[in-house]
Amino acid sequence: MKLHSQSFPDHGVIPENNAFGRIDPQAHVALAGNRNPHLAWSDVPEGTRSFVVLCVDSDVPSRPDDVNQPGREVPADLPRTDFHHWVLVDIAADVRHIEEGSYSDGITPRGKAGPLALDGTRQGLNDFTSWFASDRDMNGDYFGYDGPCPPWNDALVHRYVFTVYALDVAELAVTGRFDGARVREAMQGHILAQASITGTYTLNPRLHAL
Repeated sequence: MKLHSQSFPDHGVIPENNAFGRIDPQAHVALAGNRNPHLAWSDVPEGTRSFVVLCVDSDVPSRPDDVNQPGREVPADLPRTDFHHWVLVDIAADVRHIEEGSYSDGITPRGKAGPLALDGTRQGLNDFTSWFASDRDMNGDYFGYDGPCPPWNDALVHRYVFTVYALDVAELAVTGRFDGARVREAMQGHILAQASITGTYTLNPRLHAL
């Protein structure tokens, strides 16, 4: 399979329009466009019955001690963990692209509704659900796509990997409020092919200026 995006080139910078947060000189971070990027795929294997899309940032700090703390920086060598930004399943077998902004166009406080979505697809919970769990103004179930918003003081530029999976099942065996981990587990043994592209993003002004 092959995957590309008209929103950003592979290993290129993700535009603010597709991000959850952007740099703000006074407040460090301001809300951004939060539009899901365009994705298009080809060379689909025979027998494909549906597709899954995942977007994962594997550069998220494993400890919150220094995150967004004035006068400090999250060290680049800190161990990192995964953060799911998009969990989309049951994309029909004849679909070959997703339009920019079709699943997300702006930020929805407390999260977008789900899991039912466009054209019979379903969206899982992304990890903003747990990130905002203790925030009185933002807590809720965050279904679907919410874009990059890495710590504004992280010494590491974050990488966001968008992957399309071709599956041999028309409907993935997940129900209710499912998340990325459950989707990964349910896909085992059903993946015929997959393709990925990577976008980068930072809110650290020091890195942004490089």
